[in-house]
Amino acid sequence: MPGGRLTQQERQQIALGMADGLAYAEIARRLDRPTSTITREVMRNGGPTAYRADLAHRATERRTHRRRQAAPRGPEAYPQAHGRDAEAVRDYEEMFTTLLMQQGLPKMMSRVLTCLYTTDAGSLTASELVQRLQVSPASISKAITFLESQGLIRRERDARRRERYIVDADVFYQSMIAAARSSAQLAEAARQGVGVLGPDTPAATRLENIARFVDFVTESMTRAAEQARDVLHVNAESPSGDTAEPRSDRGQTAASMATSSGARAGK
Repeated sequence: MPGGRLTQQERQQIALGMADGLAYAEIARRLDRPTSTITREVMRNGGPTAYRADLAHRATERRTHRRRQAAPRGPEAYPQAHGRDAEAVRDYEEMFTTLLMQQGLPKMMSRVLTCLYTTDAGSLTASELVQRLQVSPASISKAITFLESQGLIRRERDARRRERYIVDADVFYQSMIAAARSSAQLAEAARQGVGVLGPDTPAATRLENIARFVDFVTESMTRAAEQARDVLHVNAESPSGDTAEPRSDRGQTAASMATSSGARAGK
């Protein structure tokens, strides 16, 4: 199986394969490349709907040039644990950042979140983020404020009284619950519109259908988040062979919210 960087001709074959609706695995097989190579290439260069071979090739050349220029500075080449390949890690971080951006997260926020997700400790200080991402403290501060407001990270002080920004399973759970609450507010607003526009009117019927749909999705999402949190908690903290019961007191507010949404939907 060939190694090294993709050639321009290979990128053209990837673009043709995407246009033909081929799966990443099939394109990889035809190029005799790992599927992960094709996945990273597409995701960091526009995604499956916007990939273009010429743009991808130029973007790769620019990234390579920037890395060579930055090499003497040192901070970006921070040591990799567990024998990881530093270049493979950078490529993965670029791909993951691009994926977050495609889902609507601003670039700097995506970079910070990716950096936290791919750190073994799951936490970094502001100065560590500045060093790793080579951006200003103000940029990190703005990104942290946004991510925290969305429930995507949390902060705590370590033994040296430094603020550390953390991502873990509980943060992801809290983010899902925050999204559910936001959806519940949308359903409530839609239902208020029914009274304003008048029952049995086409506009009111549309809003009522929106409210019922969102109620159903919100309840399902909340229930799934609760169940996943219980399962992950048991698997992560219970010794092998234990039959620990999931904690029933967790997330009562979220469960109550889901019940309330379901009740409204049945009206």
